[in-house]
Amino acid sequence: MRIPILVLSLCLFSASSLFAQSGYYEDAFRFSQVKPSGSARIMGVGGTQWSLGGDVSNIAGNPAGLGFFRSSEASATIGYTNWGVETSFLGQSKSYNTSDFSLPNVSFVMANPKDDFARGSFKGGSFGISIQRIANFNTEYGYFSDNLGTTSIIDFYLQDAQGFTENQVVNFGLTGMAYNTYQINPKLNSNGNVIPGEYEPINGFIAPFQDENILQEGSSSQISFAYGANFNYKLFVGGSVGIRSLNFNSQKTYNEEFSEGPLINSSLQENLYINGGGVNINLGLIYKPIDYLNFGFTFQSPTWYALNDEYSASMIANYDNYDYAPEGKTLGLEEDFTDVFLSSYNLNTPLKIGGGATVFLGKNGFISTDVEWLNYSAARIKSKDFNEGPDNSEIQNLYASTINFRFGAEFRVSNFRFRGGYGYYGDPIADSDYDRSSQQITGGLGLKIKKFSVDFALVNQKFNTLYSSYQVLDTQGNNVGPITEIKNNQLNGVLTLGLSF
Repeated sequence: MRIPILVLSLCLFSASSLFAQSGYYEDAFRFSQVKPSGSARIMGVGGTQWSLGGDVSNIAGNPAGLGFFRSSEASATIGYTNWGVETSFLGQSKSYNTSDFSLPNVSFVMANPKDDFARGSFKGGSFGISIQRIANFNTEYGYFSDNLGTTSIIDFYLQDAQGFTENQVVNFGLTGMAYNTYQINPKLNSNGNVIPGEYEPINGFIAPFQDENILQEGSSSQISFAYGANFNYKLFVGGSVGIRSLNFNSQKTYNEEFSEGPLINSSLQENLYINGGGVNINLGLIYKPIDYLNFGFTFQSPTWYALNDEYSASMIANYDNYDYAPEGKTLGLEEDFTDVFLSSYNLNTPLKIGGGATVFLGKNGFISTDVEWLNYSAARIKSKDFNEGPDNSEIQNLYASTINFRFGAEFRVSNFRFRGGYGYYGDPIADSDYDRSSQQITGGLGLKIKKFSVDFALVNQKFNTLYSSYQVLDTQGNNVGPITEIKNNQLNGVLTLGLSF
């Protein structure tokens, strides 16, 4: 017999670690990704900033660049993002589009340079503070198909339940909900007795029509406090402390429809909300061997996050008034739902090491390039509320280290600046034959009149990913569940207004 929903909820609440949201390893990767951002000037030259000084982006980038400031500066940046997504599933495509306005950067630099003739190698420095949006999670994607799928999510429930008693299965998260809504049932022998640990689908093995929609919202921001010092106009060193805030909301709705009964259709909705904060440290230096050349280096520590999440799920199975003989029950609209489950965990993102060089073309502009390394498999999760071991193992096995590079240029004509750049971010997935690297192309314009500046940049980023709704393993251990290809195309426009004083 099925356990009543209220009793089930109490059982699940007492074993909430068994019903915590799955996929913490995905969140570890999602929250570890930070693309360079800042002023429109820096975005216009491809995000290159490890060896460039004298820009407010140095506060959160390479703080050594603050040592270049000879006057104080305040700036504000406004931005617009258009995120286009095209998905492909079983040969059918679907398009999505999400847009939003933001205030990606507000910065203030207080310069305190020494007189050129002051004694000693220390020539002063600058203190900076900025509020910067470092990640945007606002997107929507999904899929549908008029073709029958090759598997069903019920296949996942069956594999998950295999070998366990009914009393155990009811505590198996979504699989327990599928059991409670009669999508999987105990297998009976010829005498009508339950075969322990074996289950069967109520519809038999019938392929369904499938569709899913994923709506994500949220962002991550960082307040940075930085200082950069100037030594003999040759060596510039700096450090910063970053305090991050993060909020992420996801709603997934997965549906299946069957051409034959007794199960007509089913729906699963999962809601997840994550928020919290973290702290990191950033150290950098820039060395200027000659007037027309800069070398830069930066070390960015892991971000040590403390995060909280709220998870809930609901499941509906719609039957054609089927008489389920083993329990003498007529099945119609069967529902199950969870309470809101709360958990807390710590996340350490990977550290990042970067370096770069800038060549100045006299007063006509510059050419700059960055290279950086980070290892996504080094991210770690720790929690007292659930067993983080499987997710940490998945992080180590699934993700890899990447080498990213960017280059950009600025050319000056009178008071005008013309900019362009390119960036490449390596594939973070280990041992994959599918390319998930991302590329961006940037361009921008600037105008500087005395103590006032205005800069504009466009950033176009493209990257592809694969999405799997659920996992079904074949005899060789390969996932044969549905795979959706997702092509992302982000267009960001940013405008920065700056004032020197």
